[in-house]
Amino acid sequence: MSSSSPSPKSSAAMTSAELRLSGSLALVFALRMLGLFVILPVFAIEARNYPGGNDAALIGLVMGSYGLTQALFQIPFGWASDRYGRKPVILLGLLLFIGGSIVAALADSLYGVLLGRCLQGAGAISAAITALLADGTRELVRTKAMAMIGISIGLMFALSLVLAPFLVGSIGFRGMFWLIAALGVGAFFLVSVVVPSAGLQTVRAAGKVSFSVILAQIVAPKTWRLNLGVFILHAVQLAMWSAVPLMLVREGLPKQDHWHIYLPAVLASMLIMGGVLFRLERRGFLRAVFLSQILLLVVVQVALWYASTRSSSLWETGLILFAFFCAFNMLEASQPSLVSQSAAAHERGTALGVYNTMQSLGLFVGGAAGGWLLQSFGMQGLFAVCAALLAVWLFLAWGMPSIQHAQE
Repeated sequence: MSSSSPSPKSSAAMTSAELRLSGSLALVFALRMLGLFVILPVFAIEARNYPGGNDAALIGLVMGSYGLTQALFQIPFGWASDRYGRKPVILLGLLLFIGGSIVAALADSLYGVLLGRCLQGAGAISAAITALLADGTRELVRTKAMAMIGISIGLMFALSLVLAPFLVGSIGFRGMFWLIAALGVGAFFLVSVVVPSAGLQTVRAAGKVSFSVILAQIVAPKTWRLNLGVFILHAVQLAMWSAVPLMLVREGLPKQDHWHIYLPAVLASMLIMGGVLFRLERRGFLRAVFLSQILLLVVVQVALWYASTRSSSLWETGLILFAFFCAFNMLEASQPSLVSQSAAAHERGTALGVYNTMQSLGLFVGGAAGGWLLQSFGMQGLFAVCAALLAVWLFLAWGMPSIQHAQE
């Protein structure tokens, strides 16, 4: 080989080992997220078949409960992955997810479904998965690896909107929980057999991570803006979806056809991310990309506010959602990478546990507050609050230290 050829360390291309690790973990994430998302489009309707199914507050609590328990257990699971290894913690979390799905499938009341959803969320393995991914990838390609997980989240969200009406009609609502349990079993098999144990021995040798380290990760100068940002990002994501389906119905698109808008918007945004994000990152423009996508989200919320004030077309709403998914997917890919770069290897699980805790809290708060804002202030009030929150994030993120792409 020529001496001028790039070494594996300096190459921007992922190695076969990095591709295997990233692809298998993205698939594990996808199976789990599909199980969490696929219930949401039909739950409010199917809940009426349970005693107390007309209680909107209880329905909202059941829908958002997994986000709350995720938030409670992200840091403990991340800390445990630093001390005991990534894969054992991931497998334990998947067992809780499978068990919660079975409990929900067997439930004959909303409180039983609530217990099942809480158990699903208690398997809070996002931090352990992303820490394992960070352990086995170079910083030069880590954003690309994290993007594979970000893409899986966006794709599963879109796929759940397509599949949910079909599944509930063919296998029933309880059957959907049995299917989710089967997805969890598939993920358990993947982690056991396919996913490499990248960095496992190194992490085990690191020993304890003290509670002071957890507190330090919450307020660390390099990460507190990222932690606050992911909270706002996911709160806005869930809150706006309490209004977007209503807008599409108002514009004449039946709810069973909403995927005609969502799926093309998600897929097109992924193509844009693949063609833009990684090239700009390699050229040192990650900070500019990061800030511009937050600004784009502000513009999206203002556009949704304007569209809600008048009769608009499906093309207009589709373009707005395409812009949303472009920004959302890029931020989903870049933020975990930035968090992982800021933490030492033996503290990565803890740092990402804090990050994912804020993400889960955002989902819970967004789900709970979105319905209340819509009911109290209408669509315009909801989108105005979302725009204001994103503007606050943009203001705070502007003061971030320069994002330097470290090369290993």
